[in-house]
Amino acid sequence: MNDRSSRGRPPDPDILTPTEWQIVEAVRHGLTNRRIAALRNVSLDAVKYHVSNALTKLGLTRRAQLRQWPGVALRSALRNRHETRDTMKLGPVGQIARGVKNIEEARTWYADVLGLTHLYSFGDLAFFDCGGTRLFLSPSKGEGDSIFYIQVADIHAAQNQLEARGVVFINAPHMIHKHDNGVEEWMAFFNDNEGRPLALMAQVAQVAPT
Repeated sequence: MNDRSSRGRPPDPDILTPTEWQIVEAVRHGLTNRRIAALRNVSLDAVKYHVSNALTKLGLTRRAQLRQWPGVALRSALRNRHETRDTMKLGPVGQIARGVKNIEEARTWYADVLGLTHLYSFGDLAFFDCGGTRLFLSPSKGEGDSIFYIQVADIHAAQNQLEARGVVFINAPHMIHKHDNGVEEWMAFFNDNEGRPLALMAQVAQVAPT
């Protein structure tokens, strides 16, 4: 007799599966289900299914609640770092975002005409080095405010201290990308006193086991 319990994928130790984490991070970044489906090349129903599963597992009732959920995956480099800082220190501007009408034309222009170093692209997003500050290009149908991304060492500590000063965050810190070398990109968005967008960003590397 075959033992059915020995077949299939073993249970995941984390509260969400890796795929559910990827969907949740995209939701926390503010993407719609349709946009997530297009970026991941999956069906809209598949995205809805994973969102529903995540809500059930987390005890949440609405998709909007995911944007403020502060969870961090067990596999994340951020989860495995143990840093404590009594004083929040905002670093230099790490990134500036700009919307463009045609990403392919813009990618060529910024590289060939301005001579900026193309760092990497994924999907319809492109990143360039501009004298040590990263320029982030993404498709945009209209003109909007550029977003300044401020580097911090501990994104959760920075969020907590800014909230204590009255800053209201649009979403919880979330991982938007993991590079091939294991470095994770984390962001959290808020507005300034005039309602213009700002963001915290942190780059977190895996810590080698001791």
